[in-house]
Amino acid sequence: MGMFKRDERLPEHTVVTTAGDGSPRRTLSAAFEAGKREGRALLMPFLVCGYPDADSFLGCVTAAGTAGADVLEIGIPFSDPIMDGPLIAAASTAMLARGQSVDDAFALLARASIAFGRPIVVMTYYNLIFHRGLKRFAHDCAAAGVAGVIVPDLAVEESLQWGVACEQAGIAAIFMASVTSSPERLRQIAHTSEGFVYAASTLGVTGVRDELSDRARTLVGALRDAGGKPVAVGIGVSTPEHAREVASYADGVIVGSAIVRAIDEGGADPVKAVSNLVTALRGALG
Repeated sequence: MGMFKRDERLPEHTVVTTAGDGSPRRTLSAAFEAGKREGRALLMPFLVCGYPDADSFLGCVTAAGTAGADVLEIGIPFSDPIMDGPLIAAASTAMLARGQSVDDAFALLARASIAFGRPIVVMTYYNLIFHRGLKRFAHDCAAAGVAGVIVPDLAVEESLQWGVACEQAGIAAIFMASVTSSPERLRQIAHTSEGFVYAASTLGVTGVRDELSDRARTLVGALRDAGGKPVAVGIGVSTPEHAREVASYADGVIVGSAIVRAIDEGGADPVKAVSNLVTALRGALG
């Protein structure tokens, strides 16, 4: 399964099940398999759950799918988003200020999954998962149609229990790799991550950038050599030109802050702003 280190023991009475073809996780793997057959990288826009409001959020979800997004990443707002840059952090803070709970987020995720009709992955922080309970959180993700979860503040070395919960629920536990990760750590991330590996193109938090680091290409190659899993690149991918560059060497192109900025600048029509940007990004990928 590639989920656990050989020398680790599961807790007594733990039962690990393998996700079948009908599991949410399977839809994520199938998307990357389809992209490989078609010789193209997947487009993976990011939205903050519920932002700027529930109806507009669901409109943006639908617009992203219509414009050609293959996988949608959705962030569940958290009060201390250490990985998020100012645009995404501000959007998350706005949703929390309006009282959006984790239960509210799951209700929206279930609606988004139906509206999008393609794989959705969640990005959130371990505190929310731990507080809800690992098994419950993973089960709720699966029930909402979520295919996988990215937890940027959970070290792969400490992920055994979360991996068990995801395996039982049939969702992918997705891990992030950095340009500063050691070869040994890259191997562990590549073997443990399911669905795909999230390759951070540069150090620091998310945000819109003018240029991408050349080190991202090297990181993708190292991850492929280490585990053979699909690799999606994010953080700083902001323009169609960036997307085209990343697509030349990666399996997936993640665009986050630029999408949130489009929503903020979209005024009375954030849905159209998202549609226009995703259309441009998809056109750059061919």
